[in-house]
Amino acid sequence: MEKELEPEKKKGPGGARPGAGRPPGSKSQITVDGLLAQVQAQTKGQDYEALLIEDFLSARYGDDKQLLLKYHNLILNKVMNSLAKIEVTDSADAVEAKKTAFAEALAKLAGLNDTK
Repeated sequence: MEKELEPEKKKGPGGARPGAGRPPGSKSQITVDGLLAQVQAQTKGQDYEALLIEDFLSARYGDDKQLLLKYHNLILNKVMNSLAKIEVTDSADAVEAKKTAFAEALAKLAGLNDTK
């Protein structure tokens, strides 16, 4: 009977170290609320949105194209979902054609069910 060989465990650097890392169940020390509170505390009560717009305008008036592009991307990524909206409008003729096609398809289906 052949004995199954276990793969050799590598010896040397690498792998987890005893006691390394954050203990299980511990919480992150940095929170969004904490960051926003620090921003307000260090800017004499200005809220983050006001600072963001102030910095955006500073980049715009300072002619810093790269920084301005980054601000545009940041702002648009945050508000794009609320801006994006699709509106579909059909003419009266198109609506009537769809109604007729739907009625014909329904009649065909009803006819198929009657023959069974």
